Amino acid sequence: MGEGWKAQRLRWGNRLAARRAVRAAPARGFQTTPEPRGTGLFARGRQLAAGNFLLAGHLVETRDPFGAEPPSLAWEAELHGFGWMDHLAACGDRPAREAAQGWSEDWIARFGTGTGPGWTPELTGRRVTRWLSHALFLTSGHDNVDFFATLGHQTAFLAARWQAAPPGLPRFEALTGLTQAALALSGMEGHLPRALKALSKACADDIDDGGALASRNPEDLLETFTLLGWAQLALSEMGKDTPPELRAALARIAPTLRSLRHVDGGLARFHGGDRGIEGRLDHALAASGLGRMPVKPVAMGYARLDGGRTSVIIDAALPPSGGAARVAHASTLAFELTSNRRPVVVNCGSGLAFGPDWQRGGRATLSHSTLSIDGFSSARFARSPRRDEGGAPLLDGPRNVTLHRSDERHASALLMSHDGYVETHGLTHIRNLDLSVDGRALMGEDSLIALEPAQKKRFSAVLDAQKLQGVPYAVRFHLHPDADPSLDMNGAAVSIALPSGEIWVFRFEGPARLRLEPSVYLESGRLAPRPCQQIVLRAVILDQSSQINWTLAKAQDTPLAIRDIGREDGLDLPADLFATQ
Repeated sequence: MGEGWKAQRLRWGNRLAARRAVRAAPARGFQTTPEPRGTGLFARGRQLAAGNFLLAGHLVETRDPFGAEPPSLAWEAELHGFGWMDHLAACGDRPAREAAQGWSEDWIARFGTGTGPGWTPELTGRRVTRWLSHALFLTSGHDNVDFFATLGHQTAFLAARWQAAPPGLPRFEALTGLTQAALALSGMEGHLPRALKALSKACADDIDDGGALASRNPEDLLETFTLLGWAQLALSEMGKDTPPELRAALARIAPTLRSLRHVDGGLARFHGGDRGIEGRLDHALAASGLGRMPVKPVAMGYARLDGGRTSVIIDAALPPSGGAARVAHASTLAFELTSNRRPVVVNCGSGLAFGPDWQRGGRATLSHSTLSIDGFSSARFARSPRRDEGGAPLLDGPRNVTLHRSDERHASALLMSHDGYVETHGLTHIRNLDLSVDGRALMGEDSLIALEPAQKKRFSAVLDAQKLQGVPYAVRFHLHPDADPSLDMNGAAVSIALPSGEIWVFRFEGPARLRLEPSVYLESGRLAPRPCQQIVLRAVILDQSSQINWTLAKAQDTPLAIRDIGREDGLDLPADLFATQ
C-alpha cells in the first residue's frame, strides 16, 4: 500500500510539473551548435529507418511508433527516451534523417503539451540529451520553432523535477540533461548554477570513494561515466570551469570501469547489466582524457584475476540493498571468464527485456556460474510486487562475504566465502579460484561446510527433514552461445571449442556427476533469449562438508593464421526487415 501510494504520488507530481513546464519560456535557439556525442550501430539505424523498433526485447513494425500500442512498459520507456536516436544518427543517410525528424515532430505534436508517459525526470533528461547531441541531424532543413519551444519546456520540467529521479543513473540522466540544455540553449542559461550545484552533490553522494554506484550494475556505471564526460565536455566547449566534484567523480569511476572490463572490451554482466554497445566503454575511457589508469584487483565489489589474454571477474560482495535490491541478482561468488575476444563462461544475464518471468529467472542463483543448493538461491525474493513498482527485492541474502587474495610467481588466487545458505541449511559456500600467470588454466574448488555448532545443528535438522537422503546441490558453468561444448573421456570431461579456434577443457574431481544441460543467454537487443549450454556438476551433501575440485584449461590456442575479429552486431532479425521503403 505504501509503495503503491508513493508511486502514484510520483506520477501525479510529474504530471503536474509537466503541465506547468509548457507555460515556461521557450528556448530561442542554440548558444553554440552541439556536437554529436552518442555512438550507435549502423545496422540498427537501418532497421529503425525501415520502421522496425526492436526495444526492450519486443519488435514492433510501424511507421507510427508513438501511435502504436506498446507491448510493454519497458518498450514504451525506451521509445520515449530516444536512446535509439544514436542508431539513426550512426546510419546518417536520408531515410534515417527523415525518420528521425518525423518521429521527433510527432512526439512534439502528441506529447509536447506535457501529457503522456515520457514526462519523468530520467526519460526527459535522456531525451533532451539525445536531441541536443543530434541537433544538426534533427534540425537540418526544417522549421524548428516547435523544436526549440519543446526543448525549453523540457528544460523547465527538469529544473523542477530532477529531485524526483531515483539516486544513481536516473538522477544523473536528469541532471546531465538539464546541465547540457542550460549550456546549449539560448534563454536557458539561468538554470546552469542550480544544475551544476545539484550535479556536484550527486557526484559526491551517489558515487562512493571507490568509484562505485549502489546498484553495483557495471553498465549503469558506464552510462553514468559517459553522461558525466559529456557534461564536462559541454562545459569546456563553453569556456566554463568543471566543478571539482565532477572531475573527481570521473577520476574515481575510470579505474573501476577498467577493472570491470573483460579482455575483449565488454563489461562483466552482473546485477542487471549487459556488456554494453561494443566499443562504447573504450571510447568513453579515451574521451575522458584521464589517461591509462591501473586496473584494481577489487572494484565495486567485484574481484578480478588476469593472466595472459584471459580475464576472470567474480561477484565478491553483498548484493545491493535499498532500491537497487529490486533488480539485484543472487549472484554472490559467481564468475565470468573471457579469453582473447571470446567470452567462455558467462552468467545468463538480465531477463528484464523479455518479461517478468525471465527477469526473475535471470536473477536466481542457478542462472549464474556458481554453486547453488537445489530449490534455493543464495538470496531469497520477496513477494511479487505491484506492476508499477519494479521487480521483487532480494531478502535474506548473505550477511557476510569474505575475500582473501594471494599473488604468487606462477598464479594469482582468491579464497572467498558467503553465508547465504546458513539460515536455510546451516551451510557456508567456500570458493577458491586460482588463475595461472599465463591465463591458460583456471583451477577451482567449491565447498559446502557447516562451520559453527549452531550451523551444524541446523544442517542436521535439514538432513533429518530430508530423511537422511542428503541435500542436493550443483555447481554451474554457463557457456556463451558461441562456445561449442562436447563430452569427452566417457563423460568425465568437456571440450569447449570457440569460433577463434581455441579449445578449453573442463575436468573435475569429487562426489559429483557431470552433465551438459540447456541454458539461455539473456542479451539486450534480441527478440528472444539465445539458447546455449551449461556444464553442471551435481552432487549431494550427506555429511557436514562436501568439496568439488575442477579445472578449466586451454588445450589449443587460436591458430596464427586466424585473426579473430569477427563480431556480431547484436541483431537477429530477418534480412528483409532492413530494406528501406
